[in-house]
Amino acid sequence: MNLICVFGSSNEWGAWDLEKGGWVNRLRLWFDHNEKYSGYSDDYTEVYNLGISGDNSSGVLKRITPESEARDANMIIVSIGGNDSALPPHDVSVPLSEFSENIKKIIVNAKAITDKVILLGLFHVDESNTAPVSWDKSLTYKNERIGDYNDSLKKVCSSNSIPLIEISDLVKVEDLCDDGLHMNDGGHEKVFLKVRDFLLNNHLL
Repeated sequence: MNLICVFGSSNEWGAWDLEKGGWVNRLRLWFDHNEKYSGYSDDYTEVYNLGISGDNSSGVLKRITPESEARDANMIIVSIGGNDSALPPHDVSVPLSEFSENIKKIIVNAKAITDKVILLGLFHVDESNTAPVSWDKSLTYKNERIGDYNDSLKKVCSSNSIPLIEISDLVKVEDLCDDGLHMNDGGHEKVFLKVRDFLLNNHLL
């Protein structure tokens, strides 16, 4: 049996995929409708969506151990960093050095539960709509800063031998909602397929 816990923020929660509820839910639906991974087979797979809108690396660090242990996770996927990169002084932003330390600790805590730990990289936003975002004039996202946080993810994952699924070149402007920050149906489909294929091609199931 495979039990996958996916941690993240609003894109993992499913905003704003009005078709199938986000890339994590698309992953769950694929397993649910695939005979090999459904029912009572040895490869039966459950996916738990633990994305929380507005979360950052500090929030994931606090909850990754209790929420993973409560579900007996044997695979943990973490997708976090977009909100951390928000320009301060907004309360969701986390300084780059602190973000790096949080990711290191998240990896340590996840590896204490399972040897199957995977991180996702970050994707670019449409700055014409994110500087600032429409719903909060104090909240701004910039691609240069997102790139710095993505580079930090790469370095931490590399030094800890943790696979990082890169999506910076996958998600394009046309894959974003009008807010320029969240993925639309097409973007969620792309990320779902990328994650699914990574799991299958690396024989992680």
